[in-house]
Amino acid sequence: MGKIIAGKVSDIPPGKMIKISLDGKDIMVANIDGNFCAMDDSCTHSGASLSEGSLEGCVVTCGWHKAEFDCKTGKLVKFPAKINDLGTYNVTVESDDVFLEM
Repeated sequence: MGKIIAGKVSDIPPGKMIKISLDGKDIMVANIDGNFCAMDDSCTHSGASLSEGSLEGCVVTCGWHKAEFDCKTGKLVKFPAKINDLGTYNVTVESDDVFLEM
């Protein structure tokens, strides 16, 4: 697929997340102190949208059942049960554009 534009740097201020949809797949893009990362948006526990949860540092917390994932690696950080990690995507910034490498 190549590089896909996710949005403008100004659309995703530090400490914020957005959800984008590409070919039926929802992806969360986060700005962590000026560094952008992207991972699957659906929590592997019950399918909640992670971009509707909360972000603290590089950890996103699912708003439904509080599963915590590392935005940079997609790895599960904390949850009472073992659930799957999430897929991640390379992010590049060119000028004011944020791109995902698919």
